[in-house]
Amino acid sequence: RTPSAAAMGALEEAHLAAVAACGCDEEEEEDLLVEVGGGEAPGDAMEPAVRALLAGLGEDDRREGLRRTPKRVAKAFRDGTRGYRQKVKDIVQGALFPEVGVDKRTGSAGGTGGQVVVRDIDLYSYCESCLLPFSIQCHVGYVPSGGRVVGLSKLSRVADVFAKRFQNPQRLANEVCGALHASIQPAGVAVAMQCWHIPLPENFKCKNSGALIRTSHSSRSGVFEGENSSFWNDFVALLKLRGIDMEMDSRSASLTWCPLRPHEVPLCNGIPSNMVSAVSSMLLSLGEDPLRKELLGSPQRYVQWLMRFRACNLDVKLNGFTFNSASVYERPGEDATDHRAISSELHLPFCAQCEHHLLPFYGVVHIGYFGSGDGEGINRSHFQALVHFYGCKLQVQERMTRQIAEAVYSVSHRGAIVVVEANHICMISRGIEKIRSSTATIAVLGQFSTDSSAKASFLQSILDTANQEV
Repeated sequence: RTPSAAAMGALEEAHLAAVAACGCDEEEEEDLLVEVGGGEAPGDAMEPAVRALLAGLGEDDRREGLRRTPKRVAKAFRDGTRGYRQKVKDIVQGALFPEVGVDKRTGSAGGTGGQVVVRDIDLYSYCESCLLPFSIQCHVGYVPSGGRVVGLSKLSRVADVFAKRFQNPQRLANEVCGALHASIQPAGVAVAMQCWHIPLPENFKCKNSGALIRTSHSSRSGVFEGENSSFWNDFVALLKLRGIDMEMDSRSASLTWCPLRPHEVPLCNGIPSNMVSAVSSMLLSLGEDPLRKELLGSPQRYVQWLMRFRACNLDVKLNGFTFNSASVYERPGEDATDHRAISSELHLPFCAQCEHHLLPFYGVVHIGYFGSGDGEGINRSHFQALVHFYGCKLQVQERMTRQIAEAVYSVSHRGAIVVVEANHICMISRGIEKIRSSTATIAVLGQFSTDSSAKASFLQSILDTANQEV
């Protein structure tokens, strides 16, 4: 069945509306953070500040899905910055153990100078430039001295103390290295990190992880210092056993880390001052100083990010997608399916904002539908606009999947199938820290719901193209 002219016009209109709805400029500034002490910060300003942000986005915090969002967001920020209220000496104290090595022999072993490396420590932190979480894979090595070794879990816990602060990657590596050297007094410490920062939505590529900004950073002290340090060479070699090549990754340290940092947007340029004030009050509640040099501009950047997902009244322009929506759930005819008529658009990238935690989730959308069979159809840019329209707002993945499927079905009345694969930042933060988890959802309408072979054919096409660039 050929899509009607009205439906095609609606697709074109949604393409223009989606571009207009979420266009934003970017901004910038230098970062570096000093340690802030203090006890438990009062949290009573956090939830009202989140409500102010939701209002600024055109949302109603009383609607279902947003009622507990202020509490969730406040809890996530408090948990993600708990490192300000922790001390390294409290972690390491009592965790040093005597370990007698091999005496009077050439070389090193155990407590007499053998290197110890803990690899693949999964962490997350908050980027101090934009206040969004980023994920970290940390590797820590040290050379014991004085016949004493430290409990291995303490290396991870010390790294977590500094990760749970507003950070940038290089300073994080330096602080972990310095704290371990000062607290356990080894012959030397080496720290290596790979960090992943979510990019701007318009910079997403077709693959879930390919769009992430990845940089690698390292820091070393004592016997690890120097270009010809055998200890550093051993450390790098032990990382290579896990497929981590620090020499190859060292070039990434020069990349721009935060995508919101390169351009500074003044308040008068569409950034609501009341929302910026709300974010500043959140920083104060967490024990931070928003006027400190390294955080200047961060509230504006965070609001700028949120404004990319603001509510809009453009849904009325989607009538072309959803007209005759009552027919979405009608049972299609039982005619035999010609699988050659199945059209698909796969690996459409998207970035949305979870309405439960105000944290991004991102990934790809796969769309299948029954075409007209005469060569006419809807091109990829129309479907990308549709995905962008439903993604560029506060969302949940399940609802987004259904909305896209219903919109496609309103154009191709025989059947529609949509699969969404996404990584949720809320799964790496908030104490969950499931770094490599992903979520898949599926919506099946029309003939795809009754023809299992048609559904299987579409799902196989996703698998067949999984390792291809789109």
